[in-house]
Amino acid sequence: MTDAWGPMTEPFEVLSLDELSTRTSIKWSMYDADVLPLWVAEMDALPAPAIVAAVTDAMLRGDVGYPPLDTSYAEGFAHVARSRWQWEVDVAATCVVADVLVGVREALELVTKPGDGVIVPSPVYPPLLDFTAATGRRVVPVALDENFRLDIQAIANAMDDTSVTAMLLCSPHNPTGTVHNADELDAVAQLAAEFGVAVVVDEIHGLLVPEGSKFTPYLSLADNGLVVTSASKAFNLAGLKAGVILAGPESSHLLERIPMSVKYGTSFLGVQSHIAAWRGGSAWIDAVNANIASNIDHLGALLDEHLPEVGFHRPEATYLAWLDCTRLGLGDDPAAAFLERGRVGLNSGLPFGLGGEGHVRINLAASRATLTEAVGRMARTVATA
Repeated sequence: MTDAWGPMTEPFEVLSLDELSTRTSIKWSMYDADVLPLWVAEMDALPAPAIVAAVTDAMLRGDVGYPPLDTSYAEGFAHVARSRWQWEVDVAATCVVADVLVGVREALELVTKPGDGVIVPSPVYPPLLDFTAATGRRVVPVALDENFRLDIQAIANAMDDTSVTAMLLCSPHNPTGTVHNADELDAVAQLAAEFGVAVVVDEIHGLLVPEGSKFTPYLSLADNGLVVTSASKAFNLAGLKAGVILAGPESSHLLERIPMSVKYGTSFLGVQSHIAAWRGGSAWIDAVNANIASNIDHLGALLDEHLPEVGFHRPEATYLAWLDCTRLGLGDDPAAAFLERGRVGLNSGLPFGLGGEGHVRINLAASRATLTEAVGRMARTVATA
């Protein structure tokens, strides 16, 4: 296999279900073999050739020691930021971390103290709620509006509470697939400055933005704030952990307080694979994004035909879709019915917080045949309810 992934290549159509079922990651080992797994954010794709080459070379040379404590990882990200978003990253104002969730925890601990309120626009990726609470901070959920966009007035109202000292933002947003635009992010930055609220942004899905949508890095327009990102989500590298905290000019001094032990938690193979992805995976990520866009169309058509009662808001980014199943008569947790009677594994909406009742999250990084089978099983679940 070469790095000649062109726009006509569809990464999610390469592997059969039989081939995928030999995998032993959590996606494929959580449920019984007869369950079609479309839940956790793993892609049904082969890795980018540049990643395979980098990891294979490292193993053959025995280069599997501790990661260097330098800016090479940040420089790899800076390369993709420059080429994709015309944004110059200050690599000196960065800190490597084990992964994005560790980075989020460290960032929150830098800008808040136990008991402080942290605004979290919701529904949202459950670990962002869980990690915030686990640090002893108080989660202040703010609902997205009816179009799954940031409710700027509601955010302003929440910031007016003096016990609120931070805002944790997922951008692009998981599970809704919303791409927060430059005006919305600028409004958040201005409110944060007005109320003295620190902003921490999870941008792990920043490269998963198909043509037609535009991702804006938060620190490309804000001087104050901390961003956490990684190549793991875009390049399907959850098992090769690494991540980085980026600081705005007015926040860079905070990084000096991060313990050295945090940097040692980073995997060297993770660092090597992520750098290879950012520097050599451009054609692969383009192919993935094109495949995501076609799968969004395919899922929409399937739902129109078989489950027209399901509310489907077309995601602008990510390979995840947020489905409103409240009209199906399956209760607050339709994912449980789909699993028990339909043998299809989806994410329950309940752990995502505000607005999660009656919803499920489905993973679109699968073949069209898999998505077709999944919707068919969901329709049969409703028919036998």
